[in-house]
Amino acid sequence: MGLRIMNSGSHPLHLCHLKKSTLIINRLYILFHSIALILLFSFRISSILTLFHSKNQPFIPHLLIFISELTLSFIWIHSQSFLWRPVTRTVFPERLPGDDQLPPIDVFICTADPRAEPPLGVMNTVISAMALNYPAEKLSVYLSDDGGCPVTLEAMREALKFAKMWVPFCNKYGVKTICPEAYFTGREVDDEVMVDSLEFGAEQRRIKEEYESFAHKVTKISESESFISNKDHSPVVEVMVDESTNDERKIPLLVYVSREKRPSHPHHFKAGALNALLRVSNLLSNSPYILGLDCDMYCNDKNSARQAMCFHLDPNLSPSLAFVQFPQTFHNISKHDIYESTLRCLFTTLWCGMDGIKGPCLSGTCYYLKREALYELPLIREDINLKELKQCFGSSNEFIRSLYKKYNAKLDGEKDLFDESLQETKHLASCEYEDGTKWGNEVGFRYFSVTEDFITSITIHCKHWFSVYYMPSRPSFMGSCTTNLNDLLIQGTRWTAGLMEVGLSRFCPLIYGPSRMPILQSFCYAWLALYPIGFISLWILATIPPLSLLNDITVYPKVTNPFFLVFLYVFVLSNLQHMREIHSTGASLLTWKHEQRVWMMKAITSYLYGSTHAVMEKLGVKEANFLPTNKVINEDEVKLHQMGIYNFQTSSMFLVPLCSLVTLNLLGFVVGIIRMVFHKECIDEILVQTFLAFYVALMVGYPVLEGMMLRKDKGRITPTVSCYSLIFSVFILSFGKLLVTY
Repeated sequence: MGLRIMNSGSHPLHLCHLKKSTLIINRLYILFHSIALILLFSFRISSILTLFHSKNQPFIPHLLIFISELTLSFIWIHSQSFLWRPVTRTVFPERLPGDDQLPPIDVFICTADPRAEPPLGVMNTVISAMALNYPAEKLSVYLSDDGGCPVTLEAMREALKFAKMWVPFCNKYGVKTICPEAYFTGREVDDEVMVDSLEFGAEQRRIKEEYESFAHKVTKISESESFISNKDHSPVVEVMVDESTNDERKIPLLVYVSREKRPSHPHHFKAGALNALLRVSNLLSNSPYILGLDCDMYCNDKNSARQAMCFHLDPNLSPSLAFVQFPQTFHNISKHDIYESTLRCLFTTLWCGMDGIKGPCLSGTCYYLKREALYELPLIREDINLKELKQCFGSSNEFIRSLYKKYNAKLDGEKDLFDESLQETKHLASCEYEDGTKWGNEVGFRYFSVTEDFITSITIHCKHWFSVYYMPSRPSFMGSCTTNLNDLLIQGTRWTAGLMEVGLSRFCPLIYGPSRMPILQSFCYAWLALYPIGFISLWILATIPPLSLLNDITVYPKVTNPFFLVFLYVFVLSNLQHMREIHSTGASLLTWKHEQRVWMMKAITSYLYGSTHAVMEKLGVKEANFLPTNKVINEDEVKLHQMGIYNFQTSSMFLVPLCSLVTLNLLGFVVGIIRMVFHKECIDEILVQTFLAFYVALMVGYPVLEGMMLRKDKGRITPTVSCYSLIFSVFILSFGKLLVTY
């Protein structure tokens, strides 16, 4: 079903397609699964009441299992909001108005640590943004160097020199892969370029030589002694202008920004860096739209800006449209994708579902955002209160003036403007500028959580803005994904801590959202904020059933009990729905197995630690922290990743609980099989618990057992960790015996 969204003329700029067949299947699944859950709860409540009065079996195991089922059901109910009305979209950028009528765009790129984020990769992202198919005079690229590292500034100067050759080359020959590294390594094939052209071939060889020279210079710069982040420095703002040519606007404006950082002042992580860019760019270019990118997420499709404008320029959408979110895609995904690095569920299912309500959540990168959505500007009137504006936006008169001024079209060739504004931009990038203002609280990107995109998205949607999600056939942006278990779990812990921090606050979507946004959208945000509590369910289901099995306690209905079919139905139906969803997105059914394993690994470790961190922070025991994911390539890690083998070179705090629970379930499975072989009359009672132990230990946890017992390579689980895990397993057995026999 296509919904026509018209532009000011007679042709639509885009179409919205309601996925009707998927919608019907999803709603039928919700109905039947809900009925099954009601029956399951009725069985569990009646069983617990019976046990409480009869005292035939220990009461605690049944109560804990019920708590785990309630927790999973709570998460499931909220997750169904994503399935209620999924949509997809089509755009027609060829129907946009002429270049002279297109609005300007500022590109924000953030980097924090050159040791974890190699400057050559960062510069490739910068250059790819400069090569977007958009009028150069209406495109400004800003790099925030939160590490304050001279290496990054020097590398950026070299990037400008290469961009002077690369951007015209891309424009002249219609190059589609506008990231030079991706182009010359052959990650994507350009089917529009006439590769047989002698002129093109000669030009391509020249550009390749220039790129190799550029890459060598940046690599050499990166090896210098100044390759150290500086957390105590003055603000630096440099407008990059190549004085070798008078025609400075054939390529976009390039600006380096390193905000002031002092140990005595909170810097608010990425959100603080973005707000500094907001203020600086307001003075220099003041574009109404912002493209936000992570430093490793390069532009892969030169037309993404025009695609986004198909939504932003639609008069029916524009007044209330805050941002257009594109999916994140990754160039280093292996065919096995054992770490679920594609984020398949998020970008092919959840965001399409939110788009059918009021739009997806801001995802931290790959978005075209309307600047106005980050500000709360009072209407222009004669008696406007300058004092109130300064209390909100800070003391800079120039900045406040820029808020009510359109794009600065006089930037073209006026270098003097830069010189006059530099001192003011440094003031705007100082760490004291925000003191006593509403920056981070009511203005700009929000500081409430390290997941600044999530809390900012909630506040934007609660102000009655909406967003759209566009997933093109050719990936618009590409980055590098995690290729080892350590980065996966650290990243998961950081995300969990940030999300739970919001979920446990006054901004909890179940409290803050319903009066400010549609209830289904509130449920979507609630799922995103609270799904980490799934660690409660998994820890219970990974310990209580095997412990009960070892102590001859039955916590599930017998096979002959009619309610056994209810439990079987819930398990089978939920997995079939998961498989159908995977198949509908074009992924292999092996993805089901990998996603199950990653969910278990994260729930046991990342969700637990992240949730604990959020609680401790709320109690004032621990402060928030932010570590960028490592982007440095390790050949051994890449080799294991490409082979589909887990790399268990990570902290014992992640491995010990993981190995212990898998070992415990393996023991429970072996004992269950032995009992069923020698005491066939008990099969009816323990079949469900034995199967559950098999599912955790072998179906999902097999890679852990393999890493402990069979592997000899560097990525295996070390004997020391295995010994610690056995000790912890004995502790669980001892403590569990007291628990399940009460």
